Amino acid sequence: MSQPTFKPYHAPSGGWGSAFSVANILIREKVRLSGAALLLKQNKPIDGFACVSCAWAKPHPSRPLAFCENGAKATAWETTSRRCGPEFFTRHTVTELLNWTDFDLEQQGRLTRPMRYDPASDKYVEVSWDQAFEEIGRELKAMADPNEVVFYMSGRASLETAYMFAILARLYGTNNLPDSSNMCHESSSVALPESIGVPVATVTLNDLHKMDGMLFFGQNTGTCSPRMLHQLQEARERGAPIITFNPLRERGLERFVNPQSPREMMTPDETKISTQYHQVKIGGDIATIAGMCKALFEMDDAAVATGRPRVLDVAFIEEHTHGFKDFEARMRSYSWPVLERRSGLTRGAMEAAAVGYAGCERVIAAYGMGVTQHRYGVQTIQMIVNLLLMRGNMGKEGAGILPVRGHSNVQGQRTVGITEKAKKVPADNLRRQFGFEPPADDGMNTIEACEGILAGKVKGFIALGGNFVRAIPDTLRMEPAWRQLQLSVQVSTKLNRNHLVTGKVSYILPCLGRTEIDRQATGEQRNTTEDSTGCIRAWRGVAEPAGDMLLSEPAIVARLAKASLQTNAHLDWDAWVGDYGLVRDAIAESYPEIFHDFNVRMMEPGGFHRPLGASKREWDTETGKANFINPPSLSEDPDTEEGGHEQRDVLQLMTLRSNDQFNTTVYGYNDRFRGIQGTRAVILMNSNDMARLGLAEGDKIEAVTVVHDGVHRSVGPLRVTPYNIPEGCCAGYYPECNALLPVWHHAERSKVPAAKSIPVRLRKVIAFTDDPKVPIEPDPPAGVGAA
Repeated sequence: MSQPTFKPYHAPSGGWGSAFSVANILIREKVRLSGAALLLKQNKPIDGFACVSCAWAKPHPSRPLAFCENGAKATAWETTSRRCGPEFFTRHTVTELLNWTDFDLEQQGRLTRPMRYDPASDKYVEVSWDQAFEEIGRELKAMADPNEVVFYMSGRASLETAYMFAILARLYGTNNLPDSSNMCHESSSVALPESIGVPVATVTLNDLHKMDGMLFFGQNTGTCSPRMLHQLQEARERGAPIITFNPLRERGLERFVNPQSPREMMTPDETKISTQYHQVKIGGDIATIAGMCKALFEMDDAAVATGRPRVLDVAFIEEHTHGFKDFEARMRSYSWPVLERRSGLTRGAMEAAAVGYAGCERVIAAYGMGVTQHRYGVQTIQMIVNLLLMRGNMGKEGAGILPVRGHSNVQGQRTVGITEKAKKVPADNLRRQFGFEPPADDGMNTIEACEGILAGKVKGFIALGGNFVRAIPDTLRMEPAWRQLQLSVQVSTKLNRNHLVTGKVSYILPCLGRTEIDRQATGEQRNTTEDSTGCIRAWRGVAEPAGDMLLSEPAIVARLAKASLQTNAHLDWDAWVGDYGLVRDAIAESYPEIFHDFNVRMMEPGGFHRPLGASKREWDTETGKANFINPPSLSEDPDTEEGGHEQRDVLQLMTLRSNDQFNTTVYGYNDRFRGIQGTRAVILMNSNDMARLGLAEGDKIEAVTVVHDGVHRSVGPLRVTPYNIPEGCCAGYYPECNALLPVWHHAERSKVPAAKSIPVRLRKVIAFTDDPKVPIEPDPPAGVGAA
């Protein structure tokens, strides 16, 4: 690896930087020309495949080039010509591989054979599929209690796979069905039903074409959902303001050049995305929104006094909302000095944002994990809803709430039954369809599964996709506990760290990727997904499989079921695998209000949308109306902020992603937008904090979590790097910094890990050679931020 460099990047998002990045990964992954041509089929419904990366909506009709930089990286990553077969595992012990970085592990290429961990040799050895399923089934049957087993799912798999996996778990006898949503947008699933009666976005892509203003909270669209930049560019071209709130200035929300536009690529033209950009301090969103609300009330008072049109939509509030008077009293009670201190913004900045918002008639509020991953993430989302309700921006064209989801089908798998909450399961329908009694008790979500593993209560873990042990909090505590599991099964496409943190019985089961042709008894199969706007579409793989031994995810789920469950006269797993249309028929029977006529409607141009009452001003809430809900305080993370910002040596750390990664998958070490190349072992700091703490650029530090639970948590060495971030705040990369995050520090009620506000102290790390005057860099600890 070349020497790390740190040089500000001045170009816009998109443009030639994006084009070169795509070309580089196609070359590095040794993607053949035929593989590169697959990009022409990416995000092309019916006869193409859904992007393996983010869940952002796909326009209809499709664009000629319907992929973005990170989507192309995801396709190259999956269609690589590299292979990680049995011969690789004969050369390397698990202990050796544990010292490899995430990037180096996944660079070995696609897994091709089922593998079983052999403790005697400390290596994975090849087994047959029959052997694998026979032993896994035997282990599952031997569990004393079904609730000792967790069935985890990442957001990659199709609706068909997710439904089958949920049926498998419930027939086994448990609702232990956590998924990646528990780590990101579960806060939305708790907050939105209470406020407006639906758990997901109330807008479609058509609304983005009709909006005349947008509010953006805590979402880095240039890295996490770059295709969204096309809609934002179009909005700016028609004059719609975009008001952004985020601790860091992210390039995708500053400037954009469309890499698919020859005119823009050959001229200096670029689009300014955000018309206002407010750098709130970490945990300052509730106070910021409260300041905007207070300003709107004051503007409305002035309008009433002078006989001008009201700023508030009084008619909407009176007819469609509940709790407004209490909300108004609370917002008016806050003083500007308190709001300024809590938000990190001036009164003028909050008033400017309120004026910009009030000047629009159709506003969409979008947000990401910068909002959801706080102690009061649920309450922050409800404050965003409150802001929209004040001006009637809910349930009308061009307006509404937009949680920007992460993984490509993370929303859809919740729709078809991947949930730990028993009340969300259509028990009567399942009872009628399959002749069994679904478990009535709630299962474990992600945090509860972690707690169960730490306590020794979880004995088995079946993971369909993902890199769970790397994605979760408290990784340095979780890894030793994971090794006490009796059974660990990972259904995967590439090697990752979770495979190397083994249980007593551990299997890697390699599967087809979404880009690949899925041939079953009745021919090539289609699959379906649901995007961030609730649109459901059909897709099919177009690439030849990476190996002749790979099974599809539905086939793996079916064989797990047949090996571990008693025969069910109402359910033919083999028939489901032979024809995924039969699975869709079962989904339609379980969830008729969403999926009626599924096999027909999935082929409609543009797909079909799930019904959303709030988009029609129908409120499925306890009050029968949209609810104004007051926050408990102005702080988003009271258990770590108190005594935090006030202790001058304690900083609030947020985890973030490079534009060269997706979730835990690291594509490379070039964080282009932040000007960081060749390393991920960095901590981004305000230069004033560096000066007052006696740190200089390039110093090496250890970050230590400042909580009082008797556990030492640290990550390092990290390079101190000055960056444009509010004072008292700092940032480091996910997942390397997950070791700093306590399992118990999570959002109230949703239990989403509060990874956006971790209190840390920074300790300078200095090592010396025999000559004490000559400092040297210490070796980075294995798996902790090392490049």
